[in-house]
Amino acid sequence: MNSIHLRSTACAICEANGNATELYPANFTSADLSPAIFSARRMPDHIHYRIVRCNSCGLVRSDPVANSDIVSQLYAQSTFDYGAELDNLAVTYGRYLKRLNRYLSTTGALLEVGCGNGFVLAEAKRQGYKDVRGVEPSRAAIDSAPDGIRDRIVCSMMVPGLFPAQQFDAVCLFQALDHILDPVQLLETCYQILKPGGVLLCLNHNVEALSARLMKSRSPIIDIEHTYLYSPVTLRRVLAKSGFHVRETKQVWNRYSLRYLSQLMPLPASLKLRILRAAGASPLGRISAWVPLGNLYSIAQRPPVGER
Repeated sequence: MNSIHLRSTACAICEANGNATELYPANFTSADLSPAIFSARRMPDHIHYRIVRCNSCGLVRSDPVANSDIVSQLYAQSTFDYGAELDNLAVTYGRYLKRLNRYLSTTGALLEVGCGNGFVLAEAKRQGYKDVRGVEPSRAAIDSAPDGIRDRIVCSMMVPGLFPAQQFDAVCLFQALDHILDPVQLLETCYQILKPGGVLLCLNHNVEALSARLMKSRSPIIDIEHTYLYSPVTLRRVLAKSGFHVRETKQVWNRYSLRYLSQLMPLPASLKLRILRAAGASPLGRISAWVPLGNLYSIAQRPPVGER
């Protein structure tokens, strides 16, 4: 681990560097900084950076972490291997996408940051959005996108200047904000490309969920991909710091197959593999259920013209 060049992180909310309590020590090696480890929805391997909690605001983060160039390269080379769960993911994310209708007067232009193969973009089109765009660093994921969606995705990390100002009515980050090295910069970029009155939808892990508190370091969310982990309070605070008015922050119900749920169980690897093989060979493994799996969502709005 000493051969890896890491950089320290500051709290995204109060900007303190240090002033944090260690929750879990680092347990990875240089070999773990690989595209396979940074691919979405792999089996939990409990590899992570040093995890700390800010003493001032309570925001949980990894500290120190690999630099942004290394992380960007790892995500660019990551694989797309969660196709079997796409239908359930589309149903779950589509459910929360519909909640934006409470705050939007039109379903015009929508951007998803970290869009994978664009399955949410397809769902957004089904819900009536006229112009859908995506940003995704993984070329393998984009190559898996269907016709009519693939050419709407930019292969890149989300960076300032990628899109013109005030272009979108809605911006979505589904399980993306946890992975970002500088969440305030990302959220401020999203703010700039939203039209006045436009809305941002974040869906990500809840570090204060019962499952996370019970499982501690064995929780799947304690992972080397996750630079920040939010609670309802810290998610609202980082959104407000970035200029947004927070409208909703609540628990998420996810729809997952029984096979995928068994993949998340904190069991010995050999036993888990046997369960997964049995679930994959049985129709029971394809049965889906709605569960409060430890995620939260927040809807935030760029204030309309004249509102501060």
